[in-house]
Amino acid sequence: MKNIIELKNVSYSYYDIVPALSGIDLAISEGETLAVIGSNGSGKSTLLQIMSALIHPQSGSLYYRGERVTEKKLRERQYQRMFRSSVGYIFQNSDVQLFCPTVYDEIAFGPLQLGLDESSTAARVSDILALMNIEYLAERPTHMLSGGEKKRVAIGSVLAMNPELLLLDEPMSGLDPKTVSFLTDLIFSLAESDKTIVIATHDLELVDHLQPRIAVLSEDHRLEKTGAAPEILGDKELLIRVNLIHEHKHRHGKRVHSHLHSHFLFHDHKR
Repeated sequence: MKNIIELKNVSYSYYDIVPALSGIDLAISEGETLAVIGSNGSGKSTLLQIMSALIHPQSGSLYYRGERVTEKKLRERQYQRMFRSSVGYIFQNSDVQLFCPTVYDEIAFGPLQLGLDESSTAARVSDILALMNIEYLAERPTHMLSGGEKKRVAIGSVLAMNPELLLLDEPMSGLDPKTVSFLTDLIFSLAESDKTIVIATHDLELVDHLQPRIAVLSEDHRLEKTGAAPEILGDKELLIRVNLIHEHKHRHGKRVHSHLHSHFLFHDHKR
């Protein structure tokens, strides 16, 4: 498998004083599903924003299909169109992403920017509305949607451009169980269709469901470890070290139990 995205020794700080990533080396293969996990503030969102070239490394390099991605390169109109249509980024906060008057307009915006005619765009919008199960929302103003509806529209607006690489930042954050179940099934389907998917999350339950390759970020913004889901999720010492689970004790009568606890997955008991 060829690498679709590669980061070489990438570091980034906000305002040049707040570290976000430090010396990241990471390659993602075509058709792979990768979960980037870490505690809040570990750099997950920053990593995805660099992959999508929304921000650029302060040191190190980003490569897309073997070619270095630079600010200068992205100023070339042809390259910019290719890259922006190939790499789709879904923000954690859907309100940041939605700006068109109606759901139909939101989903149509990307295809129209790619140069599709009205007829082809209408067909693509129809397909996306059906895929996301939101046909009934087509004429709804985007500011009159629920959180789950906004997330479906945000993802649909990116899928309408048919990207080969999909970057999802905390996609299940704040969503109702029905929407979480729908989006989990959608991610499975996209993975089966050979989309390359990168998910930034600290939701270990989602990771356990998807069973992707995992990249673990530490609290000092370094790449702590990569590996298969069973290996990473089974390494309790690693998950404690990067502050994704914690251990605490409590008493049942005369018996003391030690718990490994995550808000999302583990609740193991030790006597």
